Amino acid sequence: MATREAVKVSIGQPVLCLHSGFQLLAADKALLMKLRKNTGYTFINCKKALEKFENDIAQAESWLHEQAQKEGWAKASKLEGRKAKEGLIGLLVGNQTAAMVEVNCETDFVARNEKFQQLVKDVTLATLAHHQNKNQSQTGYVKSVLVGDELNKLTMAEGSSLADHVALTIGRLGENMSLKRAVTLGVPAEWHIGSYVHGNISSQTKVSMGRYGALVIFQGGNDGERDTLGHKLGQHVVGEAPLSLGNMDDLPCGESETRLLPQTFLADPSRTVAQFLKGKRARVLDFVRFQCGEILGE
Repeated sequence: MATREAVKVSIGQPVLCLHSGFQLLAADKALLMKLRKNTGYTFINCKKALEKFENDIAQAESWLHEQAQKEGWAKASKLEGRKAKEGLIGLLVGNQTAAMVEVNCETDFVARNEKFQQLVKDVTLATLAHHQNKNQSQTGYVKSVLVGDELNKLTMAEGSSLADHVALTIGRLGENMSLKRAVTLGVPAEWHIGSYVHGNISSQTKVSMGRYGALVIFQGGNDGERDTLGHKLGQHVVGEAPLSLGNMDDLPCGESETRLLPQTFLADPSRTVAQFLKGKRARVLDFVRFQCGEILGE
């Protein structure tokens, strides 16, 4: 009997340990999956973080971001000389305000990555928020251009700089990236902002993204038609790439016309832009066009 009892104990104890261990393993796996979903980092790094902080998911997530930040800055330094001409234009129109940004990466493959697209969204939102905070008391037309370091110094809602956010994304995706430029606009109540992004890839978000974008400031137009009017004007600016505005009475000078108003209107080739605007009782006051990868000053 003593022998049988000993056998029961020796068999039963490991079985209990194995059962307990299986439950712990399932819990660990759930935490691991949750951490990976929250951060997007590899299973190996997420597992390492959970082990380091004894399954404290908040500390593990914070540590992963810190490590990615450090790695991103290191990669940014190494990749700094590599050309980043691909990327996306981000565009957002708010209440009498708008922002358009260009964020660059090295390849079209990374430009299609959702983490890079999230960076573009965050930069666009931060840029518009900066404009709104800076120009709260302004009532006229306000147009600001930000380039390079001016953009990098802007902060996101939680307080981190855009430069830090770029470094974090570089750490995740392993390509050189840069914040090239941004323009912000604020208009008085009687003015309107038209916009267009060519090949918009972000139908599920208020930030439009593509390789070409335009903002058009205009007055007039019929009630209920202004959104369509602004869209057509933005589409024309993207497609025909005017360099200056011109005057309503300017005569076209042929196929090489670079003034907006005398150009043949893209949506109605039988008329110039100026003729189309007169028919709509509207006039364009200003416009901005961004093409991803273009050299500034072209």
